[in-house]
Amino acid sequence: MKIKIEWRSFAVIAAVFLACFYLPVGEARFDNSILEAFHLVKWYAREHVLLCLIPAFFIAGAISVFVSQASVMKYLGAGANKIVAYGVASVSGTILAVCSCTVLPLFAGIYRMGAGLGPATAFLYSGPAINVLSIVLTARILGPELGLARALGAVVFSVVIGLLMHLIFRREEKERIINAPLMPDEVKRPLWQNGLYFAAMVGILIFANWGRPENDSGTWALIFNLKWQITAICAALLALILIAWFKMPWWKVGLAALPVAGLAFFFPEIPLLAFTAGLLGLSVVSNTETGENEEWFDSSWGFAKQILPLLLVGVLVAGLLLGRVGHEGLIPSGWVADAVGGNSLRANFFASFAGAFMYFATLTEVPILQGLIGNGMGKGPALALLLAGPALSLPNMLVIRSVLGTVKTVVFVLLVIVMATISGVLFGLLI
Repeated sequence: MKIKIEWRSFAVIAAVFLACFYLPVGEARFDNSILEAFHLVKWYAREHVLLCLIPAFFIAGAISVFVSQASVMKYLGAGANKIVAYGVASVSGTILAVCSCTVLPLFAGIYRMGAGLGPATAFLYSGPAINVLSIVLTARILGPELGLARALGAVVFSVVIGLLMHLIFRREEKERIINAPLMPDEVKRPLWQNGLYFAAMVGILIFANWGRPENDSGTWALIFNLKWQITAICAALLALILIAWFKMPWWKVGLAALPVAGLAFFFPEIPLLAFTAGLLGLSVVSNTETGENEEWFDSSWGFAKQILPLLLVGVLVAGLLLGRVGHEGLIPSGWVADAVGGNSLRANFFASFAGAFMYFATLTEVPILQGLIGNGMGKGPALALLLAGPALSLPNMLVIRSVLGTVKTVVFVLLVIVMATISGVLFGLLI
């Protein structure tokens, strides 16, 4: 046994040595891929961590603390009414304009609170896949056929994937029901108060990340121009709710709001400063409280510690391999464009597989596909990438594994890839 362990250690050391010895430093593609990895992780840290992930961590923490386990299990649990459970989970993305990484804390929150594996994975898929803004943008830029196929495919996907996950792991699900019996539904405040509380936080998450529309006129453009004012209204509503219903001292909330107001007044052209100050203020106020408000911060911080490092490592690796939009990593973009031409089974599978490992921020998949279609990508592979890409990514997979384990994660990823491939083939034959 000792000899085997020593040989294993030697093999690891030898592999690391050989990798260092033959490291292709100085070659243009390798050097550029290293830069692309850091460019992508820098962009991700600037554009997504503060605006997307941290608000999502607070929402996930709130789910763990303020939503009773009995309520989650009643509507989303393994023994819940299937129509209600999958109906709610499958359309969740219509109100959550989130990417495949931002949905992770919310998924982890409801799963750990007792949601069944089927509804939880349906929510995990639908969150980033059934984004109303992305579907509208897809229809306007890539054509109404792709927009409609994406909308219908994403809803059907989420339900089918959830049901298959439930059936494949039904024995484990039965054990979860036995080991986690329904707990008393302790109601500390009316449902409508909790509803407004979550609506305020979801409003902050959605409007702070509202993207610039294609046209400078219309409803979407108006919302974009007023996004920070609407975000401020949601934040003010959250502050009032915390004082009135969650018993946070008004003077603490007021002190936390002062730097936010000051930065918004003196630096209106840099709204991220005020937004960051608000996040820090909320963290300090909730962490210095006792009872459920302190539990809220502790739970949110727990999600951050588990998820954020994995996401940043995953984004770094994705940048190394694939680069940013318009830039190349180790894998030449020409290989991707050549592999997804036409509507063959191979092209659809490659589009699904590549899309599953690439990282797409919300709405960025549309201009990427526009360029690929211009280079000869077929409509079938385009749909396959739309169905697999926004819902999965390499960073996303790393975090899902930490929540579900390796086997369930592999099955979930394979289901998404296979179903996206089949849908692409069928769509390519029809169009």
